Amino acid sequence: MPQDINRILDALDPSAPLAHRHIWLIRVLDWVRGDGKSVPAAVSRVQFLVEALEARPELLPRLRAWWRTMVLTVDFSVLLGDHGFAPRTAFASEFAERLRRKLLPGTPETVDASALFSLAFPRRIDGAWLAALDEPLLQRLARQLSDPEDPRTPPWQSIVLDAITYCAGQIQANGFAPELRLRMGPKARNDRAFHALVGDVDQLARAVRQTASQEAVDAAAQQLRERLEACRQAVNDVYAHLEENGISVGVVFRLRQLRERILRVRELLDMLLGGRPLLSGARLIARLAQAEQDKKSLRALVTANSSLLAAKVAERSAETGEHYITRDRGAYLQMLRKAAGGGFLTGFTVLLKFSIMAIGLSAFWGGFWAGVSYAASFVLIQLLHCTLATKQPAMTAPAMAAKLKDLTGDAVTRFVDEITHLTRSQVAAVLGNLLVVVPTVLAISLSMLHTLGHPLLDAKGAQYVLQSLDLRGPTLLFAAFTGVLLFVASIVGGWAENWFVLHRLDSALRYNPRITRVLNPGRAARWAAYMRENISGFASNITLGFMLGLVPAFLAFFGIGLDVRHVTLSAGQLAAAAAALGPAVLREDAFWWCVAAIPLIGALNLAVSFYCAFRVAARAHNVSNVDRARIYAAIRARLRHRPLQFFLPSGRPAAAAAADTAAPTDNDTPRRAPTDAGPADLLER
Repeated sequence: MPQDINRILDALDPSAPLAHRHIWLIRVLDWVRGDGKSVPAAVSRVQFLVEALEARPELLPRLRAWWRTMVLTVDFSVLLGDHGFAPRTAFASEFAERLRRKLLPGTPETVDASALFSLAFPRRIDGAWLAALDEPLLQRLARQLSDPEDPRTPPWQSIVLDAITYCAGQIQANGFAPELRLRMGPKARNDRAFHALVGDVDQLARAVRQTASQEAVDAAAQQLRERLEACRQAVNDVYAHLEENGISVGVVFRLRQLRERILRVRELLDMLLGGRPLLSGARLIARLAQAEQDKKSLRALVTANSSLLAAKVAERSAETGEHYITRDRGAYLQMLRKAAGGGFLTGFTVLLKFSIMAIGLSAFWGGFWAGVSYAASFVLIQLLHCTLATKQPAMTAPAMAAKLKDLTGDAVTRFVDEITHLTRSQVAAVLGNLLVVVPTVLAISLSMLHTLGHPLLDAKGAQYVLQSLDLRGPTLLFAAFTGVLLFVASIVGGWAENWFVLHRLDSALRYNPRITRVLNPGRAARWAAYMRENISGFASNITLGFMLGLVPAFLAFFGIGLDVRHVTLSAGQLAAAAAALGPAVLREDAFWWCVAAIPLIGALNLAVSFYCAFRVAARAHNVSNVDRARIYAAIRARLRHRPLQFFLPSGRPAAAAAADTAAPTDNDTPRRAPTDAGPADLLER
């Protein structure tokens, strides 16, 4: 090890070309990092490097000349003030930039401090060993690098002040952005926090550079800190607007950048005016090294954007999802009635499906018109206030996740109560669908037999249905895949409602002069309220219908043999096959294998869509660190001691049930989830 570092030190040449000077720095840091597995080993190597420099005083003039040239050539103020902040708000462009940085090599022949920083600290361990350096070691290293009596080296205070000025300018520019300023309240605009920010920075810079009294410097610093706090309050005011008027990913990106830049200025102030500037600077560089890894990570970008998307749709879905949870016998019976209506209408959807198949269209057009029939059926179910069982989980999962923010006291018991209510509601919906769709399809098929002379399916088509639904085939895989499609449809529904609210289309429908001339003001107001309430359902139902019809056709084009298995539609298809084959079908093993598959299809439809939606909502509500073991143990205990609660209502009156949360209403009006936090708060947790 001594020979290695001495060889590197001997190669130091402050007059070397730019690239070679930077390569020397990269070699030194590579030696400090070692194998990149041990932080204490890296810290020990830094200490050994300092001791090697102290043992060779003849190197100091060359080292200090190299450092002076580095500081004069590379703008470290931009590194301190801007490194780690993404310049792009669009996911696709930022993803492409990170992919470019990951695949294409960088060059040390650069005066860009951020590019050099990326080459010098390429490993995740760099942030850890930088943060582990103690103050005495940093002081010894600082004495080796620069001579405070040398006027040719810019003072570090000047670099930090330039970084504060640069960062404050970015804060001010973002604070003046119209998409943020128009969302601030009157008080935040009248306080004019962003207007005076750069002036406060200039006042602090003059006090420091003119070596004013300590009282003057402290007063200027306190004024700047108060201004930063006022800017932070203005940012919070924008969040409050987002809660009421929809979330924009671009706006939230700007807000996050603003808050992080405000924190960066505070860190730079600690470095400039704190009692331990070297230690504060090392900690800041360590955080920049960590930010460098996040900046290069494609996974970090996807995670950050998915959390934005989660927060964007979770609150909207949670409001709708509360409506699908029954908590007493009356609501349970009401859910059965609504599900029975959904099953009846789905029976005619099965008729349309087989009618389209009988035409013999190509794969695309067959899938397209099947999607049209599915979408029309699902929208009709919504308009008639009926229920389709598999639409529940993706809507109820966000409502359940909203209850996981606080698990203190008896919150786990209350959450398990909600799980029993939810499971019971979904059982009621599935039973209502299946108990009605089967006789409806049988009645349609028998009616066709008596009027047209043939049932809904011929024998060949019936055998195909039995083969496709057989439990011994890929049916369960297809059912799980359908659960994913159900989840995606709910995401589209949440996004559509947020988009509708964000762009204030309900207000446009209500007050736009051209629209009110056509509809008249009263009808326009009713349409606006109706669309605000139902846009999510329309979007998710239409999306689900077309995905069920078209996704298998598109996948088949690429040779992927994935199909859909929806529990209510599958039960209706099996009923049509049984009607075509007659009572003899009861003696066929294939029929009973299909019967056995129906409940499993339903379970996978429900479980997969609920799991996906719950994960997204949990990310939005920041419940990833919840003690899941307590919840799972409580659910298992409830299953052992009171299993019937998961399937049958307790008979408790609705007034008592309302003590926890309101029961669903007759008119399908979505209810707001019982949460104290809005979507903007969820983004920051």
